[in-house]
Amino acid sequence: MFYWFMKNLVAGPLLKTVFRPWVTGAENIPKTGGVILASNHLSVIDSIFLPLVIDRRIYFLAKSDYFVGKDLKGWLIKHFLLGTGMLPIDRSGGKASEASLNTGLDVLAKGDVLGIYPEGTRSPDAKLYRGRTGVARMILEAHVPVVPVAMIDTEKVMPIGSKLPKVRRIGIVFGEPLDFSRFEGLEGDRFILRSITDEIMYELSRISGQEYVDVYASSVREKLGRR
Repeated sequence: MFYWFMKNLVAGPLLKTVFRPWVTGAENIPKTGGVILASNHLSVIDSIFLPLVIDRRIYFLAKSDYFVGKDLKGWLIKHFLLGTGMLPIDRSGGKASEASLNTGLDVLAKGDVLGIYPEGTRSPDAKLYRGRTGVARMILEAHVPVVPVAMIDTEKVMPIGSKLPKVRRIGIVFGEPLDFSRFEGLEGDRFILRSITDEIMYELSRISGQEYVDVYASSVREKLGRR
């Protein structure tokens, strides 16, 4: 109810009026059944605008750190995130990564839409970076299609570190669904997982127009943070 209320009566109409998002390829999203929307990640507002422009409800996997605040502010943030389709995951690796994978698989098993940022974090400079192979494992284990999504100019509205958004138009491009059923049963092969992930990133680069850099965005952000 909170999700519908915010999307259709409060935040949705306001944000669409102010930022006038243009959309192409929305018809590529299946009307029913589990599907992964694999998107580039330019700004924190990507997770706000993507749900606004599609008819189906979308769930995102969000860092568990956002859900642990004990004070009133933390409580409000936690329940706002849960109400808007964010699911807490632990990114510390090992068994935590396996639990995160299972959280995503549960969403897909229910026939819902799962939003994933294969880069794992926001791009520090609007370039497209190497994808994490978790998305490939989910595709093969859940037997679902993946639709590449390109967010356009969201980093110009709210760059990393900014407090308030700038008013300008953004775009969202949905590519054609990618089918990896030819690799069924090979979810344990790391070379196959890398091949699938790279194909997704290639398609994201093509529809977004971003320059692709074959290193992880987290490594680049870490280096920038040391300067």
